[in-house]
Amino acid sequence: MTERTVVHNLRNLDVDLGSATKKAIRMKKIGIYGGTFDPIHYGHLILSRQACEELQLDQLIFVPAALSPFKEHLPKASGEARLSMLRAAISGQEDFIADDCELKRPPPSYSIDTVLQIREREPNAELFWLIGADNVDGLEKWHRIDALKKLVEFIVLDRGRGEEKKHEFRVVRRNVDISATEIRKRVASGRSIRYLVPQAVEEIIKRENLYRGSAT
Repeated sequence: MTERTVVHNLRNLDVDLGSATKKAIRMKKIGIYGGTFDPIHYGHLILSRQACEELQLDQLIFVPAALSPFKEHLPKASGEARLSMLRAAISGQEDFIADDCELKRPPPSYSIDTVLQIREREPNAELFWLIGADNVDGLEKWHRIDALKKLVEFIVLDRGRGEEKKHEFRVVRRNVDISATEIRKRVASGRSIRYLVPQAVEEIIKRENLYRGSAT
């Protein structure tokens, strides 16, 4: 073996080791998706899966809120029922996780508290907060928003249900015209919600007699 061949092989080995090292030190990417999920539906799930693919997320954590600081009324379904529907909807998806941390804390539910809790158990992860396009306008009113922006990158989920707004954030976009309000109205009026929610979620709604007395 000539000296030139040895040098060439060592250079190739160095490149291979460098690539392996870069792969080994890649930061874990975690998405956080907070909301009332009252109920969770295919609009949430389709955009969630697309976000995972576009952002190359290793994990997406769904966090049902006890009570949003910006909503005047309590969720129609209990926290326990919403968590049950959420878990049923994402069953079998290993990278989708339900976290009940906000349901365990006294309301209102502040995103900064949730992020700090996740950061404590995932100190080296890159965190992304998924937010609906209809919530972007009120983002600057969020509790400790400046601190929150330093901890996460906001990603806007746009279901194409309204006028496109200008903002600084990356967008995951898919036209999916489904809303929790529409689903609750359909249930209250006795209409079908098939193909709007996973079958397991529909079964829970029927079994627990959810949304029967609610038209909003």
